[in-house]
Amino acid sequence: MVNLPLLLVLQESSREVEGGLFDFNATLPLMALQFLALTVVLNILFYKPVSNVLDERDEYIRNSLTTASTSLLKANELTNKYEQELAESRKQAQDIIKKSQQEAQQIVSVKIKEAQQDAEKLVAEASKQLNIQKEQALKTLETQVDALSEKIKLKLLGTNLLL
Repeated sequence: MVNLPLLLVLQESSREVEGGLFDFNATLPLMALQFLALTVVLNILFYKPVSNVLDERDEYIRNSLTTASTSLLKANELTNKYEQELAESRKQAQDIIKKSQQEAQQIVSVKIKEAQQDAEKLVAEASKQLNIQKEQALKTLETQVDALSEKIKLKLLGTNLLL
């Protein structure tokens, strides 16, 4: 017969071995299968839709950035083009202003020359008129002087004849 306390010790030690940390019975593979099934289910139900949403969002952001950069390049090109056109327009306006000023100066100088010529003509005509009037006045004076001298001569000779 086997000693009873020894049998109890052996039974207790066998119980400890059965319920240990590294017990390789059906629970370990079952837990691994549950973990894999949970991973697959979570991947299908949660991760794929979330990753699809994130991928769509990334693609939308990329497309938006591409569109924005394209629009920015076009805007910069248009800005440069319009700045060049504005510079050319300003230059043309300045040229037009210069030409207008030159034309106005030429017109003014022509008008001044015409006015000077008209003034010279007027002065010449006035001088002629004055010379004509002077000659007429001299002629009338000469005739008056001749008449007066004849009268004086007659008076002087007439008084001398009487004496």
